[in-house]
Amino acid sequence: MYYIVKGKRLLAVALCCVILVTAVIVAANLLGEDAVPTSNANTNWGLSFRQPGRAPEGNASADFLKKYDAYYVGNDKDKAIYLTFDAGFENGYTPVILDTLKKHDVKAAFFLVGNYIETSPELVKRMCDEGHIVGNHTFHHPDMSKIADKESFLKELRSLEELYEETTGKEMPRFYRPPQGKYSESNLKMAQELGYKTVFWSLAYVDWYTDNQPTHQEAFNKLLPRIHPGAVVLLHSTSKTNSEILDKLLTRWKSEGYTFKTLDALVEN
Repeated sequence: MYYIVKGKRLLAVALCCVILVTAVIVAANLLGEDAVPTSNANTNWGLSFRQPGRAPEGNASADFLKKYDAYYVGNDKDKAIYLTFDAGFENGYTPVILDTLKKHDVKAAFFLVGNYIETSPELVKRMCDEGHIVGNHTFHHPDMSKIADKESFLKELRSLEELYEETTGKEMPRFYRPPQGKYSESNLKMAQELGYKTVFWSLAYVDWYTDNQPTHQEAFNKLLPRIHPGAVVLLHSTSKTNSEILDKLLTRWKSEGYTFKTLDALVEN
């Protein structure tokens, strides 16, 4: 009798486990990429494009991010584009990119690391002189989501600030982009406490492999259908393709009625 009862109990426990696992799977499927990270989560920034011409869903909502002065998209009723570039090193294409931006009277943001400022100070000065924002991409480009203590987090940002100020004689704008889009909620909070606005993106494509660059058509196939009002566009200035298509890309977006705004305008919305 004891073994029969025990068997029934084990069966009941097993059934409960099955129900619980099923519920978790269903919940995960419902939440999908709309799930908001918990305070302990280390997260890779991700997007889900659902409708052409509409802003994608981030794996953290705009409302959640805004609590920490973090952003990935602007006003969806404003046909504005916020153009940003990331650069870990200079690959010879930034002068062409800057020339094109000047031709179109477009101001962008360049998120730089320590190596870039050390090796290309004149280009950094040119960015500043021509009215572009130079943002903080950390000094060493580490996985910031693994940095839990404020002192280490502060060091990555402050070291770049000091180098920028030594190079340009100007105070660094307080815009921060997590390397590789890796972050945690505590990172967002620490950046906010340091006076930074964290900037993710709502449109990007695989353009960073220098030995495997997309063709012009492949780039346009990604960038044109997915543009949307309030887009924060991330391009890499190390990309040969980007330097070659930028003139045509800006012309096309302007012809569709888009204007270009700076990150200062993004955070004022």
